[in-house]
Amino acid sequence: MEKIKTVKLTAGDRTFYIFINVFLGVIGLAILIPLWSTITLSFRPNTFMGNNLEGMFLAPWKWSTSAYKALLGNAGFIMAFWNSLKIFLFGVFTALFLTVPLSYCMSVKDLPGRKLLNYFILIPYLFNIGMIPTYLVVNNLGLTNHIAAVFIPGAIGTYNCLIMRGFFEGIPDSLMESARIDGAAEWYILLSIILPLSKPIILTIALYYGVGFWNDFMHPLLYLNESSLQPLPILLRNILMASGMNEFVEVNAFGEAPVAAIKAASVFMSAIPMVIAYPFIQKYFTKGTMLGSVKG
Repeated sequence: MEKIKTVKLTAGDRTFYIFINVFLGVIGLAILIPLWSTITLSFRPNTFMGNNLEGMFLAPWKWSTSAYKALLGNAGFIMAFWNSLKIFLFGVFTALFLTVPLSYCMSVKDLPGRKLLNYFILIPYLFNIGMIPTYLVVNNLGLTNHIAAVFIPGAIGTYNCLIMRGFFEGIPDSLMESARIDGAAEWYILLSIILPLSKPIILTIALYYGVGFWNDFMHPLLYLNESSLQPLPILLRNILMASGMNEFVEVNAFGEAPVAAIKAASVFMSAIPMVIAYPFIQKYFTKGTMLGSVKG
């Protein structure tokens, strides 16, 4: 039986790997320490009198769930969470509904005017028209105080289109050509051939859009003036502003929970949907991004 040859590491290789491990360890601590601090702060009782370092090592049996009870029992937080969820779902669906066919058109090599279409998509990406013209367009379309104003302006991301176009260009042309010879229409090719092969890139782009819509702050601030339409980022901003004036959040708003615990619990709960969704998409994330960046 042939012996497996092992590669001996030189002193330089060992030094390099040690440096990489230490560097990644430092990056991991830089992520985990603030995360753990936020989690423990959200469970900190109102009677706690220590500093933040002592709070990070507070025994779990001394934790309090008053901040989470106050948030979940508050109609404003539930409404803001529901608004964010609607923006997320409608936004991702609309963005994919527009991005997928546009990217497919950009990837068809014999499409008349293909080069002009690519320039038409790329120029706005390089030269942004600014906030005021965008606001005037949204306002004239009558989208103010409607959740569509949050996701319609960003429904087509040029960067996402270019990544998806690169993925579509990597699909063998023989698959499409054989379907065209059999008389298949372009929409049938897209739905029956392209989309089943494009699950990694579709989920990757959906993640990009979803994170952007879920964390969007500026568009709701500009276009949603009614409090019943405001999503979580606006509510978190209001909590932060209120905490600058009061030591405790008002009783009729969130109960007697400490402001710091309310803020930490709000941040943690607003991140839960993305944390839950990412593990299911992560296996497609790297594959979709790498394959989409091969061409284009």
